[in-house]
Amino acid sequence: MGVRFTLLYAVVFLVSGAGLLGLTILLAGGASETQAAPDNTTTANAAVEERVRVLEEQLAAVHTEQNRQLLIGALIAMIAMAVVSVVLGRALARRVLRPLRTITAATRRITADDLDRRLAVDGPSDEVKDLADTIDELLERLETSFDAQRRFVANASHELRTPLATMRASLDVAVAKPDAPTATVVLADRMRTQLDRVDHLLDGFLVLARAQHGALADNAAVPLHDLVTAALTARSADGLTLTVDVPEAVVVEGSPALLARLVGNLVDNAVVHNEPSGWITISGHALDGVAELVVETGGEVLDQRQVDRLARPFERLGAARTGSSGLGLSIVAAVAAAHGGRLTLQARPTGGLRAAVTLPVASEALVAA
Repeated sequence: MGVRFTLLYAVVFLVSGAGLLGLTILLAGGASETQAAPDNTTTANAAVEERVRVLEEQLAAVHTEQNRQLLIGALIAMIAMAVVSVVLGRALARRVLRPLRTITAATRRITADDLDRRLAVDGPSDEVKDLADTIDELLERLETSFDAQRRFVANASHELRTPLATMRASLDVAVAKPDAPTATVVLADRMRTQLDRVDHLLDGFLVLARAQHGALADNAAVPLHDLVTAALTARSADGLTLTVDVPEAVVVEGSPALLARLVGNLVDNAVVHNEPSGWITISGHALDGVAELVVETGGEVLDQRQVDRLARPFERLGAARTGSSGLGLSIVAAVAAAHGGRLTLQARPTGGLRAAVTLPVASEALVAA
């Protein structure tokens, strides 16, 4: 837009200057014709006529030189006017677009995790301020909508636990009877499997809602090595070649419960969605106040466009992943974002997936506490 405004202002200045110069040249030409007009009444004899002819030729030569110099001066003036027009147009475009650039930069810094921020542009009541106020109103509506959505997910997940517990208890009572039919026992086992899956899904909803809310009241220093060890203990990786390189000195800062879920989901995803007799590599390091945990797995070659969607809720990759809840990596992404980090997923060129999470390193005061 800045280029368009610059060209617009430059063209306006240039056309105005060209019109002024053209008018000057036209008036000069008219004046020269008037001055060059001969006076036939004064030609009384041949000598006078010859003298008049010589004077006319001299005047014509003078006017021709004047016109040539005027044309050269006009061309120089046009070039100078073009340069000045571009410079002035650029300056005016920057001056006009400066408030819009400020609004654009401030809007880009606002994410789903800090919708409570506002532009709050000061100044006269003009179109720019109206635009800023409209964006602030839009952010307020988005904040209200996001908060309502998160509360609904959390409340619905919590309320659904009661009927699930009732259904589980009813199955246990039906199976515990001495004369329980075999069909009832088989059906109860199937129902327990489905109930476990729904319970796991609700648990994922609760963690996701908590992570997206951004409230980390239980901030603490957590060794990354301990989180990885606990996750590997909870999830068996039998039949897989496991390589772990996470120094004990790497300590991150955040909610212990959410960070444990983050690492657990990464490990669980690597174990479940792996090939038979595959491998898992878990590494970690810290640099410039940021810790990075990388979990890599082997497998078939994946499409990066599909991999980019795995951090969204209920996104699965291929038919082999239909048994999952579809919330694992979305929870990882939400927890990382709540801690000021991010999740990066990359399809490995030789096959498999590389998941990297960045987290803030714990401060020395927090580690000492």
